Amino acid sequence: MKYNYNNVIKKLKSQASEKNRKGMARFGINPKGTLGVSVPILRKMAKDIGKNQKLSLRLWDSGIHETKLLAVFIGEPDKVTERQMEKWVKDIDSWDICDQLCGNLFDKTPFAYKKTYQWVKREEEFVRRTGFVLMATLSVHDKKASNKKFEEFFPLIKKYSADERNFVKKAINWALRQIGKRNLALNKKAIKLAKEIQKIDSRSACWIANDAIRELTSDPVQQRLKQK
Repeated sequence: MKYNYNNVIKKLKSQASEKNRKGMARFGINPKGTLGVSVPILRKMAKDIGKNQKLSLRLWDSGIHETKLLAVFIGEPDKVTERQMEKWVKDIDSWDICDQLCGNLFDKTPFAYKKTYQWVKREEEFVRRTGFVLMATLSVHDKKASNKKFEEFFPLIKKYSADERNFVKKAINWALRQIGKRNLALNKKAIKLAKEIQKIDSRSACWIANDAIRELTSDPVQQRLKQK
């Protein structure tokens, strides 16, 4: 089947599930414009469609939750512009779109590090979250990056660790943990940073630090890093 905008929308609507939609809402996914189509179905469609930047841009603007996810999966990183990134980050209204966007598209663009620094400084909840999720996904996917690249994120992690907003603090915690799992050297420095964050008078900072220390000092993580 050759996909175009109209038959993508038609197929997605045919797969709509009120049960799934309610289940997604229970996991904190914004139910507005959501059909309840599962990610595996969307990934299968994306595979059938192939990379298609023109269709990606149009699907993002449809106002449907699942078409935004599909837009992420079929987007072409080398054709993504800073202007597109700025437009899309302002449209994010749910944590799952944020995370999929960072891990499947934005962290593969040449603007990823630049946008990370810009977005974590912005006040909007999902824009700041996107900046920190980019830190996390870059630490997983950018295998060639130096330790210094990630150490330079530490002051920002510490500075914003007192942000009490749930979607932000979870992203900061994720970034700290993923950086600390890259290698032994970064593990030690991430644990040291977490201990500094523990001393900040903030419930959010304490949660971020305690959770990161628990994972980064755990036997499974330490054993895996020593085997690298």
